[in-house]
Amino acid sequence: MAKAEKATAVAELRSSFEGSSAAVLTEYRGLTVAQLKQLRVSLGEHAQFAVVKNTLTKIAANQAGISELDDLLAGPSAIAFVKGDVVEAAKSLRDFAKANPLLVIKGGVVDGKSMNPAEISKLADLESREVLLAKLAGAMKAKQAHAAAVFNALPTNMAQLVEALRAKREEAGE
Repeated sequence: MAKAEKATAVAELRSSFEGSSAAVLTEYRGLTVAQLKQLRVSLGEHAQFAVVKNTLTKIAANQAGISELDDLLAGPSAIAFVKGDVVEAAKSLRDFAKANPLLVIKGGVVDGKSMNPAEISKLADLESREVLLAKLAGAMKAKQAHAAAVFNALPTNMAQLVEALRAKREEAGE
């Protein structure tokens, strides 16, 4: 690879690191081209999967301010640059790795935080962003409904109390 090509590759990788919310490093040793294509399709719009050269990736990652991947860059490496939902991309990678044990998740970086394979697996166990937002909205609506019921109960309870006092005064003959 010529020096100009290397510089271009480093610049592209740096751009990918800087433009991604997460980067998941994998080892793909033994996977066929068809399987890698299938993985790219399963990631869909959530991530871009690229086979990378370790030395160039180390340089690009360090230029982007990410030094957590240096120890993981050994052997045949590929990176999933996540631009969409990190949870969905982690699920896709985990599911593909279960079906194809030759894909090994080495670790990654999510929003600048280093993550090991177990943490990425836990991330994949989370529900999607949309589901979590829907649950949050439901909880907020329930709290609002409860507050509205409490506020509506106050005048009703006050009216019932006044009526009970009036009835008691009538019985007492006042």
